Amino acid sequence: MDVSFSPAEEAFRHEVRSFIAENYPKHLRGKSRGEFGGREDFLAWHRILADKGWVAPAWPTQYGGPGWTSTQRYIFAEECARAETAIILPFGVNMVGPVIYTFGTEEQKKEHLPKILSGEVWWCQGYSEPGAGSDLASLKTTAVRDGDHYIINGQKTWTTLAQFADWIFVLARTDKNAKQQEGISFILVDMKTPGVTVRPIITMDGAHEVNEVWFEDVRVPVTNRIGEENKGWTCAKFLLSHERAGIAGVARSKRGVQRLKDLARAERDGENPLIADPDFARGVAELEIDLTALEYTELRTLAGEAAGKGPGLESSILKIKGTDIQQRLTELTLDAVAYYGMPYRPYGHELETLTNEYVPGPDYSHGAAQSYFLTRRVAIYGGSNEIQRNIIAKMVLGL
Repeated sequence: MDVSFSPAEEAFRHEVRSFIAENYPKHLRGKSRGEFGGREDFLAWHRILADKGWVAPAWPTQYGGPGWTSTQRYIFAEECARAETAIILPFGVNMVGPVIYTFGTEEQKKEHLPKILSGEVWWCQGYSEPGAGSDLASLKTTAVRDGDHYIINGQKTWTTLAQFADWIFVLARTDKNAKQQEGISFILVDMKTPGVTVRPIITMDGAHEVNEVWFEDVRVPVTNRIGEENKGWTCAKFLLSHERAGIAGVARSKRGVQRLKDLARAERDGENPLIADPDFARGVAELEIDLTALEYTELRTLAGEAAGKGPGLESSILKIKGTDIQQRLTELTLDAVAYYGMPYRPYGHELETLTNEYVPGPDYSHGAAQSYFLTRRVAIYGGSNEIQRNIIAKMVLGL
């Protein structure tokens, strides 16, 4: 896609590119998220960007944002994808942070926003439950008022990186007699509070990234509630619209398509490069066309945000198409490297510690299977794609 930029915007691109080249941690270069050794690896790039004032591109300046235009945010995302930097974890910066500065009290903003920006506090998301995933409003976790506290009981599941988290934002039912969406509150919980237990879930790629989080008579101050009691669904929807827009991952997918084309030129199909195979080339072309269309949609959404319009139903479109593209991209990549893509580096292992027998293929084949497995989930989290289609059918088409 050919997008033109002003001289000032090109100068900004050069500034971003130079900053990344000079400051991105050397020990993270070439590492995928699955190879990070722990909390410090996840936070290293976050802290560097925080010191620069660039860690929260979409935040208003009064809360610590850089004051960028929508075009600058687009350029920054492109340059981070081009350099394959670590993704800044979204739970603080992109999820609970905007909820706090939009719906929170001044005391809550002063307490939490600076620590989100600095990386001092790691957040996780307490939304999904065993019986309430895409049908989130049917959640069973309760928060019963007891004077100046809530007593929380229940279970959350698929809680990403909760094993590292300091705080969790929780949707809990505060009125059992109200309609589903009308009896929920949005509450912040310190993970060190007695009664909070984290239990690992090992996923199909062998990773410990998601968890169960149990609450057993957990006492939380009422002052930790964001917004009005029983009005947490408003916060929940606001947060999800930001989450879904971010899941699209357009810039990262553009980089992924370029890498796919490069490796398809290197891989051989008999005497010819794989990219010359008509069926494979058609799959890549269709993917690239869809990604270009999605990029235009993202740019329109950014332009709307610049005009004061928050992410709305466009976030559902971005989420559906973005995750579909991510899955097709990793599937084509795995097809391209064939059996070389099957071994992958387990979480926490350094490449140099592995034998040639364990990593038999060319460098570009490493992690292809792991990426494929990881993207099976993207159509589910943030509200499954089936639910997003229902939202569009109801709110846009009136069905």
